[in-house]
Amino acid sequence: MTTKNIKLLEWYYNSGVTDVTSNTARSYLKEKNKPSCLSVQNDILSSAINSQSASARELAERCSSLSELKNTVQNFEGCALKNTAMNTVFSDGNENADIMLIGEAPGSNEDAKGIPFCGDSGQLLDKVLGTIDLTRENNLYISNVIFWRPPANRKPTDEELMICLPFVEKHIALISPKLLIIAGGVALYSLLGISTAISKYRQKILKYKNQYITTEIPVAVIYHPSYLLRQPLQKKLAWQDMIFIKNFLNSK
Repeated sequence: MTTKNIKLLEWYYNSGVTDVTSNTARSYLKEKNKPSCLSVQNDILSSAINSQSASARELAERCSSLSELKNTVQNFEGCALKNTAMNTVFSDGNENADIMLIGEAPGSNEDAKGIPFCGDSGQLLDKVLGTIDLTRENNLYISNVIFWRPPANRKPTDEELMICLPFVEKHIALISPKLLIIAGGVALYSLLGISTAISKYRQKILKYKNQYITTEIPVAVIYHPSYLLRQPLQKKLAWQDMIFIKNFLNSK
């Protein structure tokens, strides 16, 4: 693979191309001994994505403070989502908080204002957390596993999660929370590799660790507030989760 090919595929990826497909039928019986052109192109694209992830890892490792990490993320050009987003949405809340909450990705309101959880779902989140006296001003720090809004609020791809992950891992390490709250299935999958139903992990304390952390961090899992807005009858479960979290915090 030449440097020219890698640069070309990186350009495709930064322009929003994440897969190579074809609408034309092909005879693989005639070509079974030949390498698939699409397969080769996808391999090169995969290499480009891996290259961006490796670049993010190298940059994250250099950061020794939140300000350095924020500046690095804001200037990072390796994720195609940045090309369609209005703002980089890094964080909100108290940087000295013992509790860190991580959600999925910015929506339209968050993208416009550059603040995580500032739309309708954010208002609901604030209300839910406020029932156990958790506020951004005093004792809560908030971020996401993706820093730029996916177009049309679609679900982030595995590739986008992989590229952002080094920054998220370093983010958690720099905050060093005593409790990490994961909101929603996408964040659970990105941080813990769990893709099964989030309902199986509610009201349980999981453990989280990455290469920048020497001691495991307790994790509580809750439904994403956008899910609760779509399924209002499930809001009672959010109250149960808050009681569980409050009891855990009181036990420490």
